[in-house]
Amino acid sequence: MLLYWFAWVLLQVILPVLRRWKVIGRTNLPSEGGVIVIANHQSYWDPLVLGAALPRRVFFMAKEELFRIPVFGAILRLVGAFPVKRESFDRKAFKTALDYLMRGRVVGIFPEGRRSHTGQFLPPQPGAVFLALKAGAPLVPVGLIGTRGVFGKVTVQVGKPFFLHTESAKPSRAEIEDGSAKITAAIAALAGADTGQSWK
Repeated sequence: MLLYWFAWVLLQVILPVLRRWKVIGRTNLPSEGGVIVIANHQSYWDPLVLGAALPRRVFFMAKEELFRIPVFGAILRLVGAFPVKRESFDRKAFKTALDYLMRGRVVGIFPEGRRSHTGQFLPPQPGAVFLALKAGAPLVPVGLIGTRGVFGKVTVQVGKPFFLHTESAKPSRAEIEDGSAKITAAIAALAGADTGQSWK
């Protein structure tokens, strides 16, 4: 925990200078209770920028390949990140995220599942939808603008929380598709782009 907050404080100094960052809507994040933060993903800067923009500690779901890197993988675990297998439904990662939410923590997810190299929003994976429906936790959409590269202005727009609902214990395909569409639209609106268009 100490490492996370040390990095958080350090980024409060670095980002305004290096990236001229601006955070809008920070108070939209609920001050307590389990929350799922969802954002677009186009750069390695994204987790750092997103985590630093929010006043609560974020437990990020990250691709398992990163945890295999010596030292770096250990650091990821120390700051609270946990691995997820992207090629299939990862029950262990899902249970970890659900446990965090039930304990009133903030879970960070990039619904696209990987960075977009073209600036186009990739089709969202269903994990965030399943998690929101299972936990009954609010989703807080965030638009990350300008995170590519080393320099240049970065803007973080935090939207208002919203909920997804299901009529059964096992969501239907239509409910999953509807939830995915809502997630995409919410993030796109904050990132200043229409669904399927460039995030630049």
